[in-house]
Amino acid sequence: QVQLLESGGGSVRAGGSLRLSCALSGVGYNSAYCLAWFRQAPGKVREGVAAIDSDGSTRYIDSVKGRFTITRDNAKNTLYLQMDSLQPEDTAIYYCAAGAGVYRDGGMDIGSDRDYPYWGQGTQVTVSA
Repeated sequence: QVQLLESGGGSVRAGGSLRLSCALSGVGYNSAYCLAWFRQAPGKVREGVAAIDSDGSTRYIDSVKGRFTITRDNAKNTLYLQMDSLQPEDTAIYYCAAGAGVYRDGGMDIGSDRDYPYWGQGTQVTVSA
């Protein structure tokens, strides 16, 4: 099994920054896993925000490109999401996820929540205008 535990959520004003962390553990976890951040806003479906492969390749959705940065520290078994220039539309519960990865003709893709078997419990991010 793989356990994931997010931290770092909170409330900020528009234009502010937050850094989310996700600690990974469990006998089933290894650094070959693809890791991702998803978010779910009230009344909306959960969407993939960013993903990072075991070799450090990354993928972002268009709405966060240039503002969010996903990184991983395999020595610490930790995933990060640096979020800058936050906007009210970024308000959501943020989840980290682990899985085998999604690969298409163009390379790695974020995929959907069905592609990730392991999930954290989520952390709330609220951005006020």
